[in-house]
Amino acid sequence: MSWELLLWLLALCAVILPLVQFLRFLRADADLTLLWAEWQGRRPEWELTDMVVWITGASSGIGEELAFQLSKLGVCLVLSARRGQELERVKRRCLENGNLKEKDILVLPLDLTDTSSHEAATKAVLQEFGKIDILVNNGGRSQRSLVLETNLEVFKELMNLNYLGTVSLTKCVLPHMVERKQGKIVTVNSLAGIASVSLSSGYCASKHALRGFFNALHSELGKYPGITLCNVYPGPVQSNVVKNALTEELTKPMRENIDQSYKMPTSRCVRLMLISMANDLKEVWISDQPILLGAYIWQYMPTWALWLTCKLGEKRIQNFRNNLDPDSQYTLWKPKRD
Repeated sequence: MSWELLLWLLALCAVILPLVQFLRFLRADADLTLLWAEWQGRRPEWELTDMVVWITGASSGIGEELAFQLSKLGVCLVLSARRGQELERVKRRCLENGNLKEKDILVLPLDLTDTSSHEAATKAVLQEFGKIDILVNNGGRSQRSLVLETNLEVFKELMNLNYLGTVSLTKCVLPHMVERKQGKIVTVNSLAGIASVSLSSGYCASKHALRGFFNALHSELGKYPGITLCNVYPGPVQSNVVKNALTEELTKPMRENIDQSYKMPTSRCVRLMLISMANDLKEVWISDQPILLGAYIWQYMPTWALWLTCKLGEKRIQNFRNNLDPDSQYTLWKPKRD
């Protein structure tokens, strides 16, 4: 092969490879590192068996689906949320469809805002199973209201639940993992923790706080390589997060009948989470386009991202006032899901 031909081939590759990556990105529903791990990485079925997994917010949505998919992998589950009756329903679902027995699932009602109860809850898990291999910080609530119309108590509740509650439980579990020199802490954040949006100011603030906390914790755990932190940033996912969102007043419920058919199926989001856990990925973004693209713009071009967010925010607020899901504007980018 002549040098001239070799140079032509290298030049052709230099053009084709970026094009291939661009086309992959247009079809992506997660960051490319996570999608590579899905293709070539370790399987959850190999890595997550025989572990004790504690899930907060396990009564619905991502937490419920995570429990369901993990139940097929032969793990021991600890299910926590405030609604004990719903946790029992999730437990029955896991027993009926998974590979677990009654003794493998502990229902442990927990209020994340009651931080005084977290130490006792941690001791209860250790007494039941003797260890905690994975803590999944999934509990939390969203928000749908404008800053000017929102009571300060709503912002306090969001910080107490989403941020301080998660920090408190993490601090209770972390000494056990340090003693064993191993463990995984998986925190379900949100792309709103990277790209702030209108109508969710308090929610975004709590998620930004979580990102700062766990990034700092990463740097403090350098001498414990067996303890891994995984921060998961989902975009819109089919769940009850909008239905249960806080509004301008703590006691005012969110309106019903919000269409979520266009959002990512919870099962797909959870499968990608399990892959990230199996491969010890530090930060993963999970979302359909164009919201995934928006996260990249916020990461690398924040000034332009802020301008774009302000423009899209006008439509988001208009949708909200018209009793539509604020994110429904993005259905123009892709066909509606069945």
